[in-house]
Amino acid sequence: MDPSRKRRIRLGVALTAAVLLAGALMYTSFGASTKAETPSKLLSSAQPGRSYEVTGKVATGSVKRDGDTLRFAIRDRNGTAKIPVVYTGTVPDPFREGREVIVSGRVKSGVLIGERDSLVTKCPSKFTKAPQKS
Repeated sequence: MDPSRKRRIRLGVALTAAVLLAGALMYTSFGASTKAETPSKLLSSAQPGRSYEVTGKVATGSVKRDGDTLRFAIRDRNGTAKIPVVYTGTVPDPFREGREVIVSGRVKSGVLIGERDSLVTKCPSKFTKAPQKS
């Protein structure tokens, strides 16, 4: 077989493998993501035994620490619906009342039992309106 033809065949095989691997990476990246639920939606449609990711703001006056356990409530961004959370694990430094958070867990008797070390605090600067230029 001609050496230049061998090189073209190898190049074609290598490019095909690269495209297939890139496609598989994109599929797993987008396919593995889950949509975070709001407290109001979760309270109305939670199924027992299923894990959820919940997003919202930490309700004012709801944060209580009991040893290693953190109890708080997450409310809708622009509403009053809230779900109580019982969480054990690492608490991010910026965690506080009014801060937007995401936590994963299972709903049991109307309470979200957070998975250990699943609490994430969102950066508030990303969610404030930029000042308008005059």
